[in-house]
Amino acid sequence: MKALSEKEITEFLSLRLAKWRLDRGFIKRDFKFKNFVEAFSFMTAVALEAEKMNHHPDWSNVYNTLSVNLQTHDAGGITNRDLDLAQIIDKIFTMYA
Repeated sequence: MKALSEKEITEFLSLRLAKWRLDRGFIKRDFKFKNFVEAFSFMTAVALEAEKMNHHPDWSNVYNTLSVNLQTHDAGGITNRDLDLAQIIDKIFTMYA
């Protein structure tokens, strides 16, 4: 899978993933929840979808905040798989917002 250019990524983010940002070779987004249980529930839902794609996020969770970083390590950059997973993550988040 081929890494996308910075232009391709920024255009896609502006059109479809406005809450995500490009930073140091990753697309990133932070999520806030009511509490830890809700954050962990969201992470579980995302993990199940990511496993189906065999594409796993780099993320960190502190209480009610989750930071997600996506990059296709094998491609050495951001690919369509990252953009697809970001869209799935956003869709799952609508159930929590």
